[in-house]
Amino acid sequence: RALAEVDLAAGLADLAAAEDWTEPRIDDSRAFEIEGGRHPVVERALARTGTPFVANDCGLTDASTPAIWLLTGPNMAGKSTFLRQNALIALLAQAGSYVPAKRAHIGLVSQLFSRVGASDDLARGRSTFMVEMVETAAILNQADDRALVILDEIGRGTATYDGLSIAWATLEHLHDMNRCRALFATHYHEMTGLSAKLTGVENATVSVKEWEGDVIFLHEVRKGAADRSYGVQVARLAGLPASVIERAKTVLNALESGDREGGARKQALIDDLPLFRAAPPPPPVAKAKASEVEARLEGVLPDELTPMEALKLVYEMKALL
Repeated sequence: RALAEVDLAAGLADLAAAEDWTEPRIDDSRAFEIEGGRHPVVERALARTGTPFVANDCGLTDASTPAIWLLTGPNMAGKSTFLRQNALIALLAQAGSYVPAKRAHIGLVSQLFSRVGASDDLARGRSTFMVEMVETAAILNQADDRALVILDEIGRGTATYDGLSIAWATLEHLHDMNRCRALFATHYHEMTGLSAKLTGVENATVSVKEWEGDVIFLHEVRKGAADRSYGVQVARLAGLPASVIERAKTVLNALESGDREGGARKQALIDDLPLFRAAPPPPPVAKAKASEVEARLEGVLPDELTPMEALKLVYEMKALL
């Protein structure tokens, strides 16, 4: 025990000396203000490749009403990292540690709840969606007004409208009944309208840029709502065949047009979709036959050529051209 206490004290001293970790302000308020917060594990992994971690602020402070951020944005943009880093900062602060942030003011966190990831429990007869619902139920039944809750993609394991309905009702319950601080990540853009109806809900999004059909992740969290999920672009980055990506774009455009033009039009477009032909994969490009110059250069070792031999080689290449 004594050795453990010495190691802990030494570790905390190292953190205190580090310029990028700070001592948080802890009190019994409902504050949750993080400036320049980072995920310590992800940051260290990125450092090995020389990639800087993009720090982000988080403010859930509200003395009289719930403080919930509804976070939208595409996959791979950093929503899950943002949720987890704030939960880790809260945990470190409550344990008396320094935290990876420029500044942190954290009020009492009585409970820390997390519903992230996808896993099943087939041995007990629980599907991925059932596990998700069981964990969500535990949060809604136990979280008090001093709890910190992070929820990532509630309702994704079932049909679109079922999932949206569950996510919508869950957010309302957190706001009206639990009245806790929460970060709620979702792809259901329809939910962003709740910020105008629920006083404690604020929209936030992870910024991206689109450049010549590619999506560039900026990993910056800002106020506002995402206008789209960029799922097809992310699928292309993952390596799906070009024919699948083109087909997905066609189906997506048809479904979005149907949503704008009404239910009857949407059904007509869906009925017509099987008539659309998927773009065939591009034919393989035949490898061009090596030219005489390429054949001659194939066996040349530049570092072994004398100046005179190099000059002769230049004349030889000129003659071949």
